[in-house]
Amino acid sequence: MHKRAFIIFFSVVLSIYTLINLYIFIRGWEVVPENTSVRLGYVVLFLILFLSFIAGRFLERAALSRFSSVLVWIGSFWLGAMVYFCFILLVIDIMWLMNSIVPLLPLFLIASGEAKEVTPMIVIGFVILVVIAGYINALKPRVKTLDLTIPKNVNPTKALNIVVASDIHLGTLICKSRLERIVEKINSLNPDLVLLPGDVVDEDLGPVIRENLGETLRKIKSKYGVIAVTGNHEYIGGVEEACRYLTDHGITVLRDNSMKIDNGITIVGREDASIRQFAQKRRKSLEELMENADTSHPVILMDHQPFRLEEAEKNGVDLQLSGHTHHGQLGPFNFITKRVYELSWGYKKKGNTHFYVSSGVGTWGPPIRTGNRPEIVNIRLKFE
Repeated sequence: MHKRAFIIFFSVVLSIYTLINLYIFIRGWEVVPENTSVRLGYVVLFLILFLSFIAGRFLERAALSRFSSVLVWIGSFWLGAMVYFCFILLVIDIMWLMNSIVPLLPLFLIASGEAKEVTPMIVIGFVILVVIAGYINALKPRVKTLDLTIPKNVNPTKALNIVVASDIHLGTLICKSRLERIVEKINSLNPDLVLLPGDVVDEDLGPVIRENLGETLRKIKSKYGVIAVTGNHEYIGGVEEACRYLTDHGITVLRDNSMKIDNGITIVGREDASIRQFAQKRRKSLEELMENADTSHPVILMDHQPFRLEEAEKNGVDLQLSGHTHHGQLGPFNFITKRVYELSWGYKKKGNTHFYVSSGVGTWGPPIRTGNRPEIVNIRLKFE
């Protein structure tokens, strides 16, 4: 990643993260009993939670160890808890503000000492339950099956069984045991072709190398192999090193180029749009990439971020596969991604072009999913 882009990106993220934590800390401090040792414990615990993710990520890059992994795990769970603490506290503050203008709530719910003791326990208990449920949900990806027909003759091939696994985010959180279960589920679908539409690697490549996850990726069985494209997280962590690692372990990475498989079926892979932000380079337009594609045969496009879907329709793409959105990953962020993207998750058809945006099989940040299920997509293509 370009140094200046990294500094800007990190500064913005760190500022938002710090402000949210400061808000939660202050609101929590207000209900901690005064003149007790509990206050010291609260400060120490909050500092550990606040610093764990940042310290763990930096240590991963400087000196990967079990200690750095523990910090990342603690910090990642805190990221999820932090989101829900923030939402709940905002709702409570808004309700109290509205009640101060137009009294609607009974006085004992606002001012009584009992309410001040019980409410924090309810909030903490609720957040813990949400995090646990979200973690269990994230461990259980479902298989989403989609039957599509492309009206193009591909003799003698009549069908193509594709398995799509986007946003795996290999690293400290998506480690060997998780990847082995993902690979096992992919192989159980007997794919002709496996496609990975970006964010195969989380950020730092160190944990991937330490766990030897590349050898687990080699276990994917597919008639036409495994093809990937870059995502924004490959760029955040170092795109050249990530792509080299994947290539060395049997995965074909398409970076603004294409390849043909059985009887002229073309797979087009775009560089992630992050190339401009993190490498100060320009990715090829879809028009350029389609110049040598034979659109009389099926064309499948992988583009990690599902922006400007009309470009694929305009250029004769038959099927576009994307990821990136996680469909919000944590509710209620799915309502935000629905507003940002024309297609945040699922299937859509525009003209003669089929689109599928996957919610992804892994997680980023919090190792939890509360807004949706993780998924592996099985697309059964028919040609006629």
